[in-house]
Amino acid sequence: MLLKVVQYIINLGPTVILPLTITIMGCCFKLGFKKSFRSGVIIGIGFVGINLVIGLLTSNLGEATHMMVTRYGLHLSVLDVGWPAAAAISWASPIAAIMIPIAMLVNVILLFMKFTNVVDIDIWNYWHFTAAGATVLVLTNGNWGLAILAAIIYEIAVLKIADWTSPMVENFFELEGVSLPTGSAAACGLIGIPIAKVVGIIPGIKNLKADPESIQKRFGVFGEPMMMGLVLGAIIGFLAGYDIGKCVQLGIIMAGVMFLMPRMVKILMEGLIPISEGVREFLQKTNFGKDRKLTIGLDAAVAVGHPAVIATALVLVPITLFLAVILPGNNVLPFGDLTTICFYVAFIVGSTKGNIIHSVLAGTIVMALALLMATNIAGFHTEIAKMAQFAMPKGTTMISSLDLGGNFLNWIIVKVFQVFTGGFIF
Repeated sequence: MLLKVVQYIINLGPTVILPLTITIMGCCFKLGFKKSFRSGVIIGIGFVGINLVIGLLTSNLGEATHMMVTRYGLHLSVLDVGWPAAAAISWASPIAAIMIPIAMLVNVILLFMKFTNVVDIDIWNYWHFTAAGATVLVLTNGNWGLAILAAIIYEIAVLKIADWTSPMVENFFELEGVSLPTGSAAACGLIGIPIAKVVGIIPGIKNLKADPESIQKRFGVFGEPMMMGLVLGAIIGFLAGYDIGKCVQLGIIMAGVMFLMPRMVKILMEGLIPISEGVREFLQKTNFGKDRKLTIGLDAAVAVGHPAVIATALVLVPITLFLAVILPGNNVLPFGDLTTICFYVAFIVGSTKGNIIHSVLAGTIVMALALLMATNIAGFHTEIAKMAQFAMPKGTTMISSLDLGGNFLNWIIVKVFQVFTGGFIF
């Protein structure tokens, strides 16, 4: 019964959960019901807009990637089912029912201990914590204690990475008072940011600059973000084997994504800023908030609309497919998560200050590692799916995903617990 209640709440999605959470939070911090409710509704509207644009991106890009896979006859033994399937599998696992209250409690305790400054209200993305716990539950043959411990370790790591990256989120993405404790973005950032720093000091590469501002300055109107989307979308269509008309159509859609996403984020921030400022003012009057800059933890979707993020992700789609074919040891056919690479590279792009060349190079290395990790723990991913009674795609016996299986934090937790249980296997 508890699991059904949790699944019902989760199925409402962030467009319902966030307004309710913001309204309750505002009232708790004495901002008044009217102001809190209005901010909550505006934030919900912002997420409706963001989800519409992301849906436009993923549905059209998903069709193009499917055509690329079919056109080039790619056949690998493990299918990437994508983050939606991974999230559904995680929420259907036995541990899901208790992870939301546990994750909330852990966040509160860490805030009081001043171990983190992130107030994580992105309840939907608690599925990443649940996924880590579900993986260890399979690994340990049903040890709930170790599974919950794994989920908590994952959450603590994500919150600390969100703390670490919050100045970048404010300065580069211009999201004041916001942090991004999304498991996929955090895990890729943990490994991708150092790689990007190394790429940025390589002779001959370090001076290559290709951020949206530089491109626009050099090419004028043809360097605008929407024009970048137009060109990259048309190239993706060409690789998919589309005719000229469909290539142009996909280009226009990608241009629309580039143009619309920042405006959707502005709507969301219009609702968030009054709440963020009110919470900060309230806490500054107490010992709890003195000399601290608390941030509101949101979905990384608010950052993926940056033109450099989308441009980097679009370039990495064919690169990831190419890597899947040539990478020794890889058995994963990237498919479901190709459309959400923008989430994985958000922190990488932020760390390069929008340098698309450096971001693509670092992202290529990260995606190669993600494919190998997803291959390595595909067995656990498949077992979790069976435990959750997930309907396997026709003709598929093994599944994985770049978000769960290729997630560095989840992979390292699996390896640590394999050592702990005496079953360490590379």
